[in-house]
Amino acid sequence: MKSSVLLSVAVLASVFSLGASAEQYQGVLQFHSTASRADVRAQAVVAAHSEDPYSEAAQAGVPPVFQSQVARSDARSQAVAAARAGNLYGDVSGDGVARVVAGNVDRQAVRAEARATAARGVSEGS
Repeated sequence: MKSSVLLSVAVLASVFSLGASAEQYQGVLQFHSTASRADVRAQAVVAAHSEDPYSEAAQAGVPPVFQSQVARSDARSQAVAAARAGNLYGDVSGDGVARVVAGNVDRQAVRAEARATAARGVSEGS
Protein backbone atom coordinates (compact mmCIF):
# COMPACT_ATOMS: atom_id res chain seq x y z
CA MET A 1 0.00 0.00 0.00
CA LYS A 2 2.80 2.39 0.80
CA SER A 3 4.44 1.90 -2.53
CA SER A 4 1.21 2.63 -4.42
CA VAL A 5 0.69 5.86 -2.46
CA LEU A 6 4.28 6.93 -3.05
CA LEU A 7 3.98 6.09 -6.72
CA SER A 8 0.78 8.13 -7.11
CA VAL A 9 2.31 11.11 -5.30
CA ALA A 10 5.35 10.94 -7.58
CA VAL A 11 3.13 10.82 -10.68
CA LEU A 12 1.08 13.83 -9.50
CA ALA A 13 4.22 15.81 -8.69
CA SER A 14 5.68 15.13 -12.12
CA VAL A 15 2.40 16.16 -13.80
CA PHE A 16 2.34 19.47 -11.94
CA SER A 17 6.02 20.11 -12.59
CA LEU A 18 5.54 19.80 -16.35
CA GLY A 19 3.27 22.85 -16.38
CA ALA A 20 5.68 25.03 -14.39
CA SER A 21 8.32 26.99 -16.23
CA ALA A 22 10.79 29.53 -14.93
CA GLU A 23 11.88 32.74 -16.59
CA GLN A 24 15.35 32.66 -18.03
CA TYR A 25 17.93 34.99 -16.53
CA GLN A 26 19.20 37.49 -19.05
CA GLY A 27 21.67 39.16 -16.73
CA VAL A 28 21.93 42.85 -15.95
CA LEU A 29 20.51 45.10 -18.65
CA GLN A 30 23.14 46.47 -20.94
CA PHE A 31 22.93 50.22 -21.52
CA HIS A 32 24.59 51.61 -24.59
CA SER A 33 25.15 55.35 -24.52
CA THR A 34 26.55 57.64 -27.15
CA ALA A 35 27.73 60.23 -24.58
CA SER A 36 31.11 59.96 -22.93
CA ARG A 37 31.63 59.88 -19.17
CA ALA A 38 33.00 63.43 -19.21
CA ASP A 39 29.90 64.74 -21.00
CA VAL A 40 27.58 62.99 -18.55
CA ARG A 41 29.56 64.32 -15.58
CA ALA A 42 29.42 67.90 -16.95
CA GLN A 43 25.66 67.61 -17.47
CA ALA A 44 25.27 66.30 -13.89
CA VAL A 45 27.16 69.28 -12.45
CA VAL A 46 24.96 71.72 -14.41
CA ALA A 47 21.78 69.92 -13.27
CA ALA A 48 22.91 69.90 -9.63
CA HIS A 49 23.50 73.66 -9.60
CA SER A 50 20.31 74.65 -11.43
CA GLU A 51 16.79 75.02 -10.01
CA ASP A 52 14.68 71.95 -9.39
CA PRO A 53 11.95 71.83 -12.08
CA TYR A 54 9.89 69.37 -10.01
CA SER A 55 9.81 71.31 -6.74
CA GLU A 56 6.70 72.71 -5.10
CA ALA A 57 6.17 76.47 -4.84
CA ALA A 58 7.32 76.67 -1.20
CA GLN A 59 10.65 75.01 -2.00
CA ALA A 60 11.10 76.50 -5.45
CA GLY A 61 14.22 78.41 -4.50
CA VAL A 62 15.39 81.31 -2.41
CA PRO A 63 12.50 83.68 -1.66
CA PRO A 64 12.96 87.32 -2.63
CA VAL A 65 13.91 89.77 0.10
CA PHE A 66 10.85 91.52 1.54
CA GLN A 67 11.15 95.30 1.35
CA SER A 68 9.08 96.91 4.09
CA GLN A 69 7.41 100.27 3.59
CA VAL A 70 7.39 100.99 7.36
CA ALA A 71 10.42 102.18 9.31
CA ARG A 72 11.63 99.97 12.17
CA SER A 73 10.94 102.62 14.81
CA ASP A 74 7.37 103.12 13.57
CA ALA A 75 6.69 99.38 13.62
CA ARG A 76 8.10 99.15 17.15
CA SER A 77 5.94 102.00 18.44
CA GLN A 78 2.84 100.43 16.82
CA ALA A 79 3.65 97.10 18.47
CA VAL A 80 4.02 98.73 21.89
CA ALA A 81 0.70 100.56 21.47
CA ALA A 82 -1.05 97.31 20.41
CA ALA A 83 0.39 95.43 23.40
CA ARG A 84 -0.81 98.09 25.82
CA ALA A 85 -4.29 98.18 24.28
CA GLY A 86 -5.03 94.70 25.61
CA ASN A 87 -6.89 91.85 23.96
CA LEU A 88 -9.30 93.41 21.50
CA TYR A 89 -10.91 90.04 20.80
CA GLY A 90 -11.37 88.98 24.45
CA ASP A 91 -14.75 87.81 25.75
CA VAL A 92 -14.49 89.75 28.98
CA SER A 93 -14.11 93.49 29.24
CA GLY A 94 -11.19 93.02 31.64
CA ASP A 95 -9.11 90.92 29.22
CA GLY A 96 -5.73 92.33 28.45
CA VAL A 97 -2.98 93.97 30.42
CA ALA A 98 -3.67 94.40 34.13
CA ARG A 99 -3.98 98.04 35.07
CA VAL A 100 -1.97 99.44 37.97
CA VAL A 101 -4.37 100.92 40.48
CA ALA A 102 -3.13 103.19 43.25
CA GLY A 103 -4.42 102.05 46.66
CA ASN A 104 -5.94 104.23 49.36
CA VAL A 105 -4.31 102.31 52.24
CA ASP A 106 -1.13 103.57 53.84
CA ARG A 107 1.77 101.15 53.52
CA GLN A 108 2.99 101.71 57.05
CA ALA A 109 -0.47 100.91 58.45
CA VAL A 110 -0.55 97.59 56.58
CA ARG A 111 2.90 96.65 57.90
CA ALA A 112 1.95 97.54 61.48
CA GLU A 113 -1.22 95.44 61.26
CA ALA A 114 0.75 92.48 59.84
CA ARG A 115 3.31 92.68 62.66
CA ALA A 116 0.58 92.85 65.29
CA THR A 117 -1.15 89.80 63.81
CA ALA A 118 2.13 87.87 63.72
CA ALA A 119 2.83 88.78 67.35
CA ARG A 120 -0.57 87.42 68.47
CA GLY A 121 0.04 84.20 66.65
CA VAL A 122 -1.59 82.52 63.71
CA SER A 123 -3.92 80.29 65.74
CA GLU A 124 -5.75 83.30 67.20
CA GLY A 125 -6.08 84.83 63.72
CA SER A 126 -8.78 87.18 62.63
